[in-house]
Amino acid sequence: MDFKLQYTDSKSRARAGLITTDHGQIETPIFMPVGTQGAVKAVHMPELDNDIHAQIILGNTYHLYLRPGLEILKQAGGLHKFNSWKKPILTDSGGFQVFSLAENRKLTEEGAIFRSHIDGSKHFFTPESVMDIQRVIGADIIMAFDECTPGDADYNYAKKSLDLTERWLDRCIKRFSDTECEYGYKQTLFPIVQGCVYPNLRIRAAENVVSKGADGNAIGGLAVGEPTEKMYEMIEVVNEILPKDKPRYLMGVGTPANILEAIERGVDMFDCIMPTRNGRNGQLFTRNGIMNMRNKKWANDFSSLDENGTSFVDSLYSKAYLRHLFITNEILALQIASIHNLAFYLWLVGEARRHIIEGDFTDWKRSVIEDISKRI
Repeated sequence: MDFKLQYTDSKSRARAGLITTDHGQIETPIFMPVGTQGAVKAVHMPELDNDIHAQIILGNTYHLYLRPGLEILKQAGGLHKFNSWKKPILTDSGGFQVFSLAENRKLTEEGAIFRSHIDGSKHFFTPESVMDIQRVIGADIIMAFDECTPGDADYNYAKKSLDLTERWLDRCIKRFSDTECEYGYKQTLFPIVQGCVYPNLRIRAAENVVSKGADGNAIGGLAVGEPTEKMYEMIEVVNEILPKDKPRYLMGVGTPANILEAIERGVDMFDCIMPTRNGRNGQLFTRNGIMNMRNKKWANDFSSLDENGTSFVDSLYSKAYLRHLFITNEILALQIASIHNLAFYLWLVGEARRHIIEGDFTDWKRSVIEDISKRI
């Protein structure tokens, strides 16, 4: 993987860059639609590519390991061939999913013992096995195995957790360096900066990650229960240290406003389930604000779904029609809303990039952030 920093905003840390992988290029800042189980929910690959204009999508190691399983993925020739996505893929190591199974997992020095959320069967993830699993999945960018610390963890827990994550990182790097991709192209390993909401732990974690010399770095353990201002503070602390010539990936964040604030603080890559999950629940993000499509106010509004939208669904369907689909529990409602929201997120980061290049990102961000966050 190669990263070229192309432009930097004069009034902030916002950056525009270009990532090159064996499956194509990615213009940053970028949002990655979440395809947890090998599919972005309710969206076809041609729609992701040609309408939403996704440049990279995300898969999840934990879920793909359980289903369809490594043997099926290996027989298929990796996730790209299995799901017919020809552009880059990033895989989350499964650390967050294991963290979320708090009552059904046990952490040891060796790894994490957990029970499947599907059938209760027992499994064991180690740093080495997680590298092996991601080699089989075949994503272009893969994540180190870490413990995702809860946002409200006390200092002692956060420190012990970081100690473990750092020891696991060394094992991930060794296993990654000792193996190769199953399918003949290059993969890149990103370490993850943890440390909860404690600046000295974040600084230590970032400095340790920098010492590994990876081609890119991730910031994890945010948007997991801590106050939003703390999240922004930790991003600033970490990005003071992470190298400028490497991409920075903020994991699992977030709202449109969160994304603009993080771009302003020097983040390049994002993923979040919010556009598809909230879409399936009737919530649409637009540049004029957030709409709840179940509200009565849309029942006889026959105007375009979003007059400023970039997707075909925005001009093809009306607000009244989409509300009707949600009220009658038609599956098409989930698809329309998901496509719209993903197209909006990709439009948002594309506009951020354009304004960074044109030199007025800070003023543009200030002009739109209130509107995109309000309820209409």
